[in-house]
Amino acid sequence: MNPDLPWDRLRLSVVVPSYNERNTIEAILARVRELPLSVELIVVDDGSNDGSDEILTLLEKRGVIDRLILHVRNRGKGAALRAGFQVATGHVVAIQDADLEYDPRHILEMLDPILRGWADAVYGSRFLGGQHRVHLFWHFVGNQGLTLLSNILTDLNLSDMETCHKVVRRDLLQTLPFTQDRFGIEPEITARLAQAGARIYELPISYRGRSYAEGKKIRWTDGVAAFWHILRSNLLPPRAVRWQRPEQDPWDEPQKASPAPHASESVAETEGR
Repeated sequence: MNPDLPWDRLRLSVVVPSYNERNTIEAILARVRELPLSVELIVVDDGSNDGSDEILTLLEKRGVIDRLILHVRNRGKGAALRAGFQVATGHVVAIQDADLEYDPRHILEMLDPILRGWADAVYGSRFLGGQHRVHLFWHFVGNQGLTLLSNILTDLNLSDMETCHKVVRRDLLQTLPFTQDRFGIEPEITARLAQAGARIYELPISYRGRSYAEGKKIRWTDGVAAFWHILRSNLLPPRAVRWQRPEQDPWDEPQKASPAPHASESVAETEGR
């Protein structure tokens, strides 16, 4: 952490979508809490049926979680992220999966270009030289194909569009029109950022990929569907409007009183996000 950057003034919201992750959820939230920052921890349980929602409710009562949103039924990663984005109050929003594949400590490195004023969003790339588990060759091939198609349509040169690890300024993120409920949220985030004219940086991260036996959930059908989601997000409405960066960064504005803690929220099946 560069000591010349305003870490002490930054408020970070970390949104954690979770579905049936009872074996890892407590460990990953503990790692997020170890970040030496002011962190608003938002967890969205997406209709878990393995008892992880009960673990999360207990962690909220202990003060580990600042806001817990409970979906009555499983609606998908995109729906969970959109619910978390809507209630985030930090200056910057980070996405953190509930498994142990991505290390939250990389979030600090990813915040650096934003605090320097270079970037509006930063992606953590699994393919720029960081340590990673060697397996699932066809997942890698599919990821590269999806990233290539996304780059063609967005005119970006990302190496890892599908990465979970993304950090985005909240004042930008909450202007973007997200519609995807499932894994299509990943290409949609990239498409909307490109449409808004956001400055995007990439940094290498380590990646500890899981096997299906260890709980990996994404399937080949999600990869096929992602091609359609890339085309839809880039070619069909709604489109993001061009974003105008404020003259003063929000972490440099005068401090405001912190909002009161939120109670947990159970989201009805029919509620749209």
